[in-house]
Amino acid sequence: MTLLVGIPRDERAAAAVHLGVLLARSLDEDLLVCTVVPPPWPPGMGRVDAEYQAYLDRDAQEAIERARELMPADLSVTYQVRRARSTPTGLVEVAEEHDARLIVLGSSAAGVLGRVAFGSVAHRLLHTSPVPVGLGPRGFRCRADARVRRVTAAFGATEGADELVVAVAGVAARAGAALRVASFAVRPRTPLTAGVGSRAEDAVAVEWAADVARAQQAVLDEVGRLPRRPSSTEAVVGHGIDWASAIEDIGWEEGDLLAVGSSTAGPLERVFIGSRSSRIVRHSPVPVVVLPRAAAQSLADRAERG
Repeated sequence: MTLLVGIPRDERAAAAVHLGVLLARSLDEDLLVCTVVPPPWPPGMGRVDAEYQAYLDRDAQEAIERARELMPADLSVTYQVRRARSTPTGLVEVAEEHDARLIVLGSSAAGVLGRVAFGSVAHRLLHTSPVPVGLGPRGFRCRADARVRRVTAAFGATEGADELVVAVAGVAARAGAALRVASFAVRPRTPLTAGVGSRAEDAVAVEWAADVARAQQAVLDEVGRLPRRPSSTEAVVGHGIDWASAIEDIGWEEGDLLAVGSSTAGPLERVFIGSRSSRIVRHSPVPVVVLPRAAAQSLADRAERG
């Protein structure tokens, strides 16, 4: 199978390429590197338009060459320049034609270094892609021989959450990686004058933590019955006064990957990232994969069959 790496026609391709290499090596997949250029105007276009098209074509070839220079020699990689009316459209077309398992992108250059930042292409694909989308934090780099060591599934104990964890467990098992189920408790600081209201909130937080712990253990029991299992499993809860601190609270290491599911409010067969998932992704210090619910169901079924 194939992982599709979408690269821009400028110098910002390294994070996507490094993430593609990491995932391809971990999952023993082939890579297809693609950049998209607009189609030419109809025959009879003016000279200025023809010169501009030639400029775009040169940019695309230079982007491909830069990506080629970053590739380890032992991976199976093909390269393609696609003509399409938009980059998201072109990448989806290529993904469907090659039955790609994943579209891999980098982050916007306007984002915070070391965090995932949505550019226009990522934003569109995170609401329309029929296949999972992988995002590398801005500036992401890894060694050519690096592998995924641990996959963290963001778990909200909501509809479809168990399927996501089982799906991620199957992927972790394929990669020989550990599985971590993580939930996040975001609670702003309570004013000192809150009094009784603060104590009531404390009681709710304790009850929520107990419910989440039971749900996490139940899904880990399900993972324990899979034919192929991750190298190890654990459950954690990150606490913080905001999403950034709650996500940082669980700790992250080299070789980590975060998996997030689509919103249940969106279409089953396409990525549709909700506000909660968006906050988690935007504050992630490690690469993220966002799965449509249909893809999570398919991967969960595959994991259960072994």
